[in-house]
Amino acid sequence: MSVQDPAAPPPWSPWQESAEPAMSSTVTSDLLYHRHLHHIGHFPNHERRHSQRQSRDQDRERNTDNDENPQTMDANSDEKHTPRLETIQEKPLPEQPYHVFTTRKKWQLVYIVSLAGLFSPLSSNIYFPALSAIADAIHTKIALVSLTVTVYMAVQGIAPTFWGPLSDIRGRRITFIGTFSVYLMANVGLAFSKDFASLMVFRAIQAAGSAATVSVGAGVIGDITTAKERGGFMGSFGGIRMLGQSIGPVIGGVVTEYFGFHAIFWFLFILASLTLVLVVLFLPETLRSIAGNGTVPLRGINRPVISRSLRKHWHEKANSCDDTSEITSPASGLSLRSILSPLRFLLEKDVFAVLSFGAVVYTIWSMVTSSTTALFQQRFNLTNLQVGLIFLPNGAACVSGSYITGKLLDRDYAIVEAEYRVSHRIPSSVALDRKKLADFPVMRARLRSSWYLVIAFVFSVGGYGFSITSPLLESNRGMALPLFLQSVIAFTATAVYTQNSALMVDLYPGASASATAVNNLIRCSLGAIGVGVVQFIIDMIGAGFAFLIFAAFTAVLSPLLWLVWVHGETWRGRRIERLEREKMEKINAEGGESGRRQQQTGNS
Repeated sequence: MSVQDPAAPPPWSPWQESAEPAMSSTVTSDLLYHRHLHHIGHFPNHERRHSQRQSRDQDRERNTDNDENPQTMDANSDEKHTPRLETIQEKPLPEQPYHVFTTRKKWQLVYIVSLAGLFSPLSSNIYFPALSAIADAIHTKIALVSLTVTVYMAVQGIAPTFWGPLSDIRGRRITFIGTFSVYLMANVGLAFSKDFASLMVFRAIQAAGSAATVSVGAGVIGDITTAKERGGFMGSFGGIRMLGQSIGPVIGGVVTEYFGFHAIFWFLFILASLTLVLVVLFLPETLRSIAGNGTVPLRGINRPVISRSLRKHWHEKANSCDDTSEITSPASGLSLRSILSPLRFLLEKDVFAVLSFGAVVYTIWSMVTSSTTALFQQRFNLTNLQVGLIFLPNGAACVSGSYITGKLLDRDYAIVEAEYRVSHRIPSSVALDRKKLADFPVMRARLRSSWYLVIAFVFSVGGYGFSITSPLLESNRGMALPLFLQSVIAFTATAVYTQNSALMVDLYPGASASATAVNNLIRCSLGAIGVGVVQFIIDMIGAGFAFLIFAAFTAVLSPLLWLVWVHGETWRGRRIERLEREKMEKINAEGGESGRRQQQTGNS
């Protein structure tokens, strides 16, 4: 029998005969460790069977060689009494995926949560064409009815500070079910409202139920996507949601014109009921402290009703990828501290700067939208149906702005990642774990295209008011210019919001719903103030100068983004170091307390 060339590469099998009679202590310890892994079954069964089969083949070949060459019997006799040590060729374990759901499955979940998130802008914008009709029906001034818009926006900002932490602690699915239940009850109350007081109360409850769908939906996307792919998902999430911005006023105008304003709330009740059925039937729990990376079988309320295919999917994935590294024990319960803790995000300089600028942009956009009905009806003498139709350019720009920005975010992230790899000499074949790369410029990746958006926003807002009041644009054809500028304002404002949402999820992936809730809190609170005062400002100084001042104010605040661009990564790095230090101190404190309790128990 031929003898294998010693210089030839070793066989594929992870087991091979040791070439040296003695082994170092390091190799011996590694050998014992790998034998232990083999014993407890951590190596795949096919590799274990292959190694056993090859070991038998090697013994058979050795015996055959001894039979054919008797002169080697004496030389090999000593080897038979020498313990034969086995080693394993080091073979890297496969890297566990961030989430086991396929791209198709992720898109299915994104579509469900996007449909749920549709109700936040839809409930707000479907209301605008009906303001005059509501004022006539309840015999009050339109200025008072406009206060219900202010209250809606204020509660819309505050409510997610409760729903967000609940979602990050108890789960996304149960929070969706709870918030939709509140929303459905509010719409029934609004459908029967006949006075200003009941209208105000139930509008506030409606806002509390609908607002959380945005933050919880962002939490679901943060659970199942990586930063590299998150931009596209967040863009589509925002684009579908913003359909409410587009079609809401049209639906509101049509329904009010032919069925009365109460029918608006019955329409919302029916549509929300169907969406809740979809959530209950198909949306699984995705919170990583409960579901891990998708390999953990779900039970009870966390499991969707139609889950046969999901159980099969989980079973197959659990066998091929048993990863529970992302599973942590959920918090003990929901408390006032857990509700208020996300507000600490605003104490971080980078977060405060980015969200403050985004809130100003959102507020000015809301002032443009909320004043549209009064400005256009007064100038062009429009019906309720026509008022609904003039919101279409605004809504279409919202949808396209969110979708295009999502693609832009993915492109910018890929460019920054490529530059980072070149500067750090990291090959493209090596996956980047941003959790371990504190110096990765995630803020520059998200804000890379913000400068163009800010410039377009400032100039379009500055010219918007004069485009309405100009005596050269008195005919209905004159609506084209202000509607075009409205669409530019809507596109850029939505793009800024999409950027901020993706950045907040990147900065706080473990608390993405709470981070998004803080974003909603600051923008909706400031937006409520803006909507409440915009008509008074327009009445005092005119629409032209009012929006010119708003544009100048935005330009003055734009250096906030420059500060984040220059110093943001330094601030973020210090925050990561501080949080790691606090985490270690907490672990040490808990360990010391546990040791003292054990010592006291022993003494007793």
